[in-house]
Amino acid sequence: MAMEKAASFLSSLLGGGGGEPAATVKSIFIYPIKSCRGLAVSQAPITSTGFRWDRQWVVVNAKGRAYTQRVEPKLALVQVELPPEAFAENWQPTPDDHLVIRAPGMDTLKIPLITEHTTIDDVSVWEWSGSAYDEGAEASEWFSTYFGKPSRLVRFKEASETRPTDPDYAQGYKIMFTDCFPFLIASQGSLDALNEILKEPVPMNRFRPNILVDGCHPYSEDLWKTIKINNLTFLGVKLCNRCKVPTINQEDGVPGTEPTETLQTFRSDQVLRPSHKNKRQVYFGQNLVCKESLSGEGKVIKVGDPVYVVQAFASSNEAPA
Repeated sequence: MAMEKAASFLSSLLGGGGGEPAATVKSIFIYPIKSCRGLAVSQAPITSTGFRWDRQWVVVNAKGRAYTQRVEPKLALVQVELPPEAFAENWQPTPDDHLVIRAPGMDTLKIPLITEHTTIDDVSVWEWSGSAYDEGAEASEWFSTYFGKPSRLVRFKEASETRPTDPDYAQGYKIMFTDCFPFLIASQGSLDALNEILKEPVPMNRFRPNILVDGCHPYSEDLWKTIKINNLTFLGVKLCNRCKVPTINQEDGVPGTEPTETLQTFRSDQVLRPSHKNKRQVYFGQNLVCKESLSGEGKVIKVGDPVYVVQAFASSNEAPA
């Protein structure tokens, strides 16, 4: 009986056999400015650094250090828009296309997607530092007013800068201003299971995934070593250990203690990976890289695409974290 249950569970992770999908893409999210509100889109092109437009911009302080919600939770209230056609395959912006930025109490800010830029040096995000394009005085004044201290909006300078992923987990891949890896996947089943035990349910925006899937068992994504979406191959390279951000209400920017406090009881290293050292980490979602991002751009994934599991880890303890 135990063997049958194990086989049944493994079958569900792999999609039930016979080429059946294990899940379906429910939503796709892009975060053009690091730590600001995300955009839900119907499709997203794959580039060499992740989804197009994802974390291409970041707000920095007077020393060039990146702001994140960990220190500036007001970033959660900054809304960003791009032209709807910006997510079409091979779309090229014109001088009339803008990144549109809004926040409570602020006038609308428009940043041209094509413009002459000056470059500033010593921009830093975690361990990386380099040069970036400065989006100018108007953007600087807007963000300085919003945060009440000198701030600038900068854009990743692909022409001269490369930010590699951690080679211990993903050799040869690169990112822009995201924390660590190009893609984050999470499942609706995982959120539903968490909300069943929380006193106050939380929405998925607390976890800021790029790809939200539905139709699989809770936390199945932990074990996805290789998956295919629209003939693109994604590799699960590291369980996503969560920082302070999931405790910040994305509607008002107010921090709390949940859901991390509850996740600590069943999604911590101590529970999932008892042989590992860091007992206080909690996990939700799986970081991915896309093999095709190394060889070309322009392919897209779409809401509604089936997700096929090609290879699975035997257990969460085996999955990299």
